[in-house]
Amino acid sequence: MAPAPQAGRSRIRYKVLAFGVCLAAITYLDRVCISITAGGIMRDLGLTRIQMSLVFSAFTLAYAIFEIPTGWWGDRIGTRRVLTRIVVWWSAFTMLTAAAFSYGSLLAVRFLFGAGEAGAWPNAAKTFSRWFPVTERGTAQGVFFMGAHLSGGLTPLLVTAMLVYMPWRMVFVIFGAIGFVWAAAWYAWFRDDPSEHRSVSESELRHICENRGVERGQASGGVPWLRLFADRRLIALYLSYFTQAHVFYFYITWLPTYLEKVRGLSALSLGVFSGLPLTLSVLGDLFGGLATDKVTRRFGLRAGRCGVGAAAFVAAGCAMIAGTAAHHPVVSACCLALALTASNLSLGPSWATTMDIGGKHAGVVSACMNTAGQIGGVLSPIVLALVVERFGNWNAPLYSYGVLYFAGACCWWFVDPGRRISTAAVMERAG
Repeated sequence: MAPAPQAGRSRIRYKVLAFGVCLAAITYLDRVCISITAGGIMRDLGLTRIQMSLVFSAFTLAYAIFEIPTGWWGDRIGTRRVLTRIVVWWSAFTMLTAAAFSYGSLLAVRFLFGAGEAGAWPNAAKTFSRWFPVTERGTAQGVFFMGAHLSGGLTPLLVTAMLVYMPWRMVFVIFGAIGFVWAAAWYAWFRDDPSEHRSVSESELRHICENRGVERGQASGGVPWLRLFADRRLIALYLSYFTQAHVFYFYITWLPTYLEKVRGLSALSLGVFSGLPLTLSVLGDLFGGLATDKVTRRFGLRAGRCGVGAAAFVAAGCAMIAGTAAHHPVVSACCLALALTASNLSLGPSWATTMDIGGKHAGVVSACMNTAGQIGGVLSPIVLALVVERFGNWNAPLYSYGVLYFAGACCWWFVDPGRRISTAAVMERAG
């Protein structure tokens, strides 16, 4: 039996969000460090640029393959146990990256690392769908991504400093150990539903359940799989996220190389400008989440989700093309950072939309969207490397990224967050 909620006011949902922010930060700490250590890894293991691109994509491929099953698993048994398993697994394989001795071993370890991390963000979205009402979800997702991208932005500086004192292998050992601490604390403290947490007051429980749009209990019924892959509004949402993720993976894989080889930045400037896109993205994450909730409260779900998402992509496309065309290296680096910041304004609307449409199946719906994104991520470093090898031109892929952003904006026209896949209920206005 669940313990009775305590009387008085409480803010336990914000502590859940704090755990989520720490989770997001650790994921990017472990993901981004390999792009900074890539030079040392390629030198020690004798890897070519194409081989290193395949190592980058091995993680993303595994992440895409296991994303939907793990999101579905969280819907079935709850995110307390699933997220604990995810973090323990990926932390172990982050540490095992240090043991790589050849191209094949590194490829295998990074693939298994991606398999372990798959489902982390859909299960975070599932958690927020149960702990936050509709009009707070965009903000919760924005703050969540803010933690991820702040960590990703600071990681290049941190890793660069660590490499002065230790080999790249030790960096992976240290970073991997952090996740075990998070997993132990999460499993001990968190509960799948606020009604099961003894620290949640009656007033907070009422506030959470008010307009939450999610039934109590896990998703024991069948998943409407046909709708997930045939519904036009969901396909449009997946395509928009494919666009965002495809370009995003350029920033966490080949951006340092681009800034060094093409723009000629020094080692010190490289550390700063490699991290600048993710650091500035903190603002995009936060304001995108705040904007989607505020517009939703004022004008309804479609304006709040689709309007903010489309505007974000248009701004990102303009900044990407301007950064590619700029002649001054610092101007170029700043414009490219602004492009990612603008595109990340769409993250709050995108992930909130998966909760709005998914209802009790929020985990698997968000997993489907994120899988589309990971497919874009798998292709991103490989396509860039092949284009550069074939044509010797780094700017061609970047111009195509600007065009992709405009295509992503068009996709939002077809998204309708007001109707859940599991019911006929329409939520035109919220709050």
